[in-house]
Amino acid sequence: MRLISMVHLRELRLVERGKHSMSGTAESRIGGIKAELRFRLRAKRMNDKKNTGRKTIAVNKRARFEYHIEERLEAGIALEGWEVKSLREGRVQFADSYVLLKDNEAFLFGCLINPLPTASTHITPDPLRTRKLLLHRREIDRLLGAVDRRGYSVIPTAMYWSRGKVKVEIGMAKGKRQHDKRKTEKDRDWERQKSRIMKRG
Repeated sequence: MRLISMVHLRELRLVERGKHSMSGTAESRIGGIKAELRFRLRAKRMNDKKNTGRKTIAVNKRARFEYHIEERLEAGIALEGWEVKSLREGRVQFADSYVLLKDNEAFLFGCLINPLPTASTHITPDPLRTRKLLLHRREIDRLLGAVDRRGYSVIPTAMYWSRGKVKVEIGMAKGKRQHDKRKTEKDRDWERQKSRIMKRG
């Protein structure tokens, strides 16, 4: 986002360095530029705060390697209190999880959430329990249609905090062929090499 034009910026710098005198009109103009700059900076900070509302808990990297993700949806997830506390500490393994659609509902299987040592002794935590995903009926109907009629798989791709609540990103996906996987590996290796080159430079 350009906050002020380069002409305005140069003029502002010249005035502030005292390289030319400032008339009443120029002073008013510079004041307007400064006010606009402050306003846009304030708006940018507010926008940045909104963007930082999403904090990643876990990413399913295997899903990106094994599948072409064609469409993504955000789902809520029904959690117990000890699970929320564990997720705040990042005690989750997400790579082997998958989504099952049954009786017009969606469930997350295979997601391992390890309880904290301080978990209450009044409960018996089940780290691998099946957890219900919270979706609108029309979203579930779309997923069912994609699975039944078009041969898609539904897989979880990420878990994150959004406005204080845990969300799961799920994707409608199709499995990659072997040559697609090789291409993904080559692209990943090239990204690593570029990163090393940039660090050395």
